[in-house]
Order: sequence, then C-alpha cells, then structure tokens
Amino acid sequence: MAKVVVVVGAQWGDEGKGKIVDSLTEKADIVVRYQGGHNAGHTVVINDEMFILHLIPSGSLHQDKLCLIGNGVVINPKALI
Repeated sequence: MAKVVVVVGAQWGDEGKGKIVDSLTEKADIVVRYQGGHNAGHTVVINDEMFILHLIPSGSLHQDKLCLIGNGVVINPKALI
C-alpha cells in the first residue's frame, strides 16, 4: 500500500509549510500542489542556490519527481510564466 503524506496549514500566513514539503520531497515520488494561488510563496535553498516558488511545487527542483498542480489551484498565467 502506498504511503501518503499531506501537509496542511492550521494558521494564516507563513507557517513554514514550504520547508516541510521540501524536506519530505526527498523521499516522495509525487509532489502535488492541491489548492491556493500565487500569493503564497516559499523559498527553497538547494546547493546554496535560492529559489522562490509561488505556483510550481517545490518537488520540481529535485530529480525524478512527478509534480502536479491540482484543479484547486488558482492559476494566474502571468504569475506562472
């Protein structure tokens, strides 16, 4: 049986969810952004290089990860590109 891990914020604002997801991504096969919009962002540091992401799942910065944007995400095309 597959193991599923869900990270959900219980507060409003910056809770550090992005850092948690990035840490968990190392052991994940699939990373999904399931809701929200581009106003939320997280910073990820890999090999001393900083990336600021708003819509794209942080798993996209790791090799061999399937990253999905779910139908609950509000996509602003200008923010995506």
